[in-house]
Amino acid sequence: MLTVDFSRFPLAPGDRVLDLGCGAGRHAFECYRRGARVVALDRDAEEIREVAKWFAAMKEAGEAPAGAEATAMEGDALALPFPDDSFDAVIISEVMEHIPDDKGVLAEMVRVLRPGGRIAVTVPRYGPEKVCWALSDAYHEVEGGHIRIYRAGELLAKMRGAGLKPYGTHHAHALHSPYWWLKCAFGVNRDGDDAALPVRAYHKLLVWDIMKKPLATRLAEELLNPVMGKSFVAYATKPHLPAGAVSGQGTA
Repeated sequence: MLTVDFSRFPLAPGDRVLDLGCGAGRHAFECYRRGARVVALDRDAEEIREVAKWFAAMKEAGEAPAGAEATAMEGDALALPFPDDSFDAVIISEVMEHIPDDKGVLAEMVRVLRPGGRIAVTVPRYGPEKVCWALSDAYHEVEGGHIRIYRAGELLAKMRGAGLKPYGTHHAHALHSPYWWLKCAFGVNRDGDDAALPVRAYHKLLVWDIMKKPLATRLAEELLNPVMGKSFVAYATKPHLPAGAVSGQGTA
């Protein structure tokens, strides 16, 4: 299930892509399939081991074209182990709401992105997320949980403040908002067979939708995304430096 829309975030074969806070690797896998040279980075060692296994399996199965490369590695989003201008594109999906120093993360992403490169940022949307917080303290009051809810204008302002130039936004995953409302209402920590019947039933619907992609639910989600999409997605470019400017130097 992808949150980034690659028709709005185009990649060319051979592009260097960083999936920052990659989690289970869904966007990194898609970049690899598209022929990118992708680095999937996360602080969770167990997640990184799993992502590395899937990269190897994809290579063995021939799912990535010739020239594509994939690396999974542990790392700190606030101290990225890459030189300036290392990547053509950076993705950070459902990560910034977890990190106290979100401005620091943006600064690091801008540092490693080449001038003219693109960034895709996704965060939980304000309205659906606010409902989750109202229904359940356990949803956000956990170690490593969500520490803020972004309004769209706030996130875009922070991106501009980091030196980025936003060029597009949209919302995604409207059908997932009711699932999380149900989870929060019936017990966000109840999973599997322990989950309440409405949660289990809706989860089956989502799995069916993801696997089968029926036209009815695809159209429904497209219509509902502007109203109740679970994620807000913003795309931006790193402008080229003006003539005579020197990267990394401020002005008096």
